[in-house]
Amino acid sequence: MTRPYMFAALPALAIAAACAVDGMPDATEGAQLFASNCTGCHGSDAGGGVVLADGRKTPDLTTIAARNGGRFPRAAVLSQIDGYGQDRTGLAEMPEYGSLLEGELVPVDVDGTLTPTPRPLAALLAYLESIQTE
Repeated sequence: MTRPYMFAALPALAIAAACAVDGMPDATEGAQLFASNCTGCHGSDAGGGVVLADGRKTPDLTTIAARNGGRFPRAAVLSQIDGYGQDRTGLAEMPEYGSLLEGELVPVDVDGTLTPTPRPLAALLAYLESIQTE
């Protein structure tokens, strides 16, 4: 005996499975990107303090929100990472990471506006936001 209601659930399960794979990136995904792209300058704990060639130290990325009145400035962080609107002609503060700017676009809430953002960049943002200390 065939139960038609069993087959009715299959499309819903397929959609749920697709969303689980292609859902929004999380801090775990971002931590992996951080480990492979950022630890050289910011340290494995994101505490910064690495002395650059010009004598400046890299910032502590766990205190971004604390330095901004307790608010994590998503737009500014995204801009710093991707270099949008920054002068890259001289000594750049941040190296360019082309791979972080590629891939599927996901909607990231930036100051109340859903902004299409490359998935790796959104994952890194989620990680940085998750490691903020008071």
